[in-house]
Amino acid sequence: ARIRAAWELFGPVLCQGFGCGETTSGVLFLTTEDHRRAIEGGDEELLLSCGRPLGEAEVRIVDERGTPVPDGEIGEIAVRGPDVVPGYYNAPELTAESFRDGWFHTGDLARRRGDGYVFIVDRKKDMIISGGFNIYAVEVESVLHQHPGVYEAAVVGVPDARWGEAVHAVVVPREGAVLDETELIAFCTERLARMKKPRSVDIADALPHNPNGKIDRRAIRERYWAGAERRVH
Repeated sequence: ARIRAAWELFGPVLCQGFGCGETTSGVLFLTTEDHRRAIEGGDEELLLSCGRPLGEAEVRIVDERGTPVPDGEIGEIAVRGPDVVPGYYNAPELTAESFRDGWFHTGDLARRRGDGYVFIVDRKKDMIISGGFNIYAVEVESVLHQHPGVYEAAVVGVPDARWGEAVHAVVVPREGAVLDETELIAFCTERLARMKKPRSVDIADALPHNPNGKIDRRAIRERYWAGAERRVH
């Protein structure tokens, strides 16, 4: 919704990409023409993509063993190339965890479409496991952002005696909007599989952000897990 609003406000000038400090540059790019194809050409799913590799780096979507997964399946984004750093300074254990067999494992979970576009679904550490199902916070947040009254949304796993974790949303209303927990859950139920819908919703005036301007899910999550004996995540 925000991309469409920006396109209408600024015109056909948008482009975006994906990269990490460890890659020293962007490695996936969604071009202005990709945005035009999505908004004006009917390929709306592209607005959820971070693009395709256009630089020197190689990009794979891999499983826990580092083996590429088939298109459409969820795995971790791994990158290698001349613009990827060799490791972390004076941190051999962290280097061994993230840099394996020449590939940097980003910690970002994604799927790749048959035409090469990559769609991030979550950070590995932010994935919610509820009743044995893997639920991706970003997917639920994307649905909440479709609601006309929602300005910002964050989804986290909270303690649940039966399921281990339950999907919980914290949302900030747009100016002048009045949000209702029951109505928001029903809105998500119409657009998500039943196990993915939020089981509870808090309405907040604002969400915490980290120094990079991203929503700080960890800070939000800590509110609900403080004092818990077992942290599923």
